[in-house]
Amino acid sequence: MTTAEQSGETQADTHGVTLTDAAAIKAKALLEQEGRDDMHLRIAVQPGGCAGLRYQLFFDERSLDGDLFRDFGGLQVAVDRMSAPYVEGASIDFVDSIEKQGFTIDNPNAGGSCACGDSFH
Repeated sequence: MTTAEQSGETQADTHGVTLTDAAAIKAKALLEQEGRDDMHLRIAVQPGGCAGLRYQLFFDERSLDGDLFRDFGGLQVAVDRMSAPYVEGASIDFVDSIEKQGFTIDNPNAGGSCACGDSFH
């Protein structure tokens, strides 16, 4: 059972993006550092980048009409309805290694990405 199902949300109100424990812990820590408990993590897809589409992952205090939300241990993650089909089934992780530090997105809907990994199609 997913966290969304445990909280009683209906599938119509949620999105199919998942967060690893590492990503949820890091995002919550960043919000706590800023002293913000009024924000949620938003993932959006916008036109741009060399492959055509670009992810945007940021903290937001706004709720847009048609937003889909899902709770991960007290961290709300929002996806707007236009971006939802592009990120359905995607997994967000936080990597902290010598080679890379930051959030990563593994998206089964991406047909390919650019060499830098910043955008997809």
